[in-house]
Amino acid sequence: MLKIKEQLLQFCWDGVDARTASLKKRGDELRESLNSETKSSAGDKHETGRAMVQLEQEKLGKQLLELEKKRAILQKVDIAKTSAKIVLGSLIKTSLANYFIAISAGAFQKEGVDVFCISPNAPIAQLLLGKEQGDTTIFNGKKIEILEVL
Repeated sequence: MLKIKEQLLQFCWDGVDARTASLKKRGDELRESLNSETKSSAGDKHETGRAMVQLEQEKLGKQLLELEKKRAILQKVDIAKTSAKIVLGSLIKTSLANYFIAISAGAFQKEGVDVFCISPNAPIAQLLLGKEQGDTTIFNGKKIEILEVL
């Protein structure tokens, strides 16, 4: 079962790396745009354009900071560690769905099995953390049974 957890962790890393590359590329484009702006006869229009680019750069900076936080969480995930209780890095099979607690990275699909990669701060993760196989909980009015913790 370690192999599936390795694949899930790699899926999370790949998502963070791809998003980081995309944001850095966009940042480079914005810098180039800012540098190529030339004063025109419409000075106000030029200043507005520069201000818009700078706002976009600030937004990108915040998004990159969020990705760094995700990287820090992924570095803490120890998939080799086994625990009866649900912790960061646990793969959980429930009566509702399968979850991997690491970062929010969407659905991982392999051989007809879907596993949702979720953040420990996600509402469902908050309900599952600390629970064990055989425990039950209620989420959005639905009873969820924990079938397996890996």
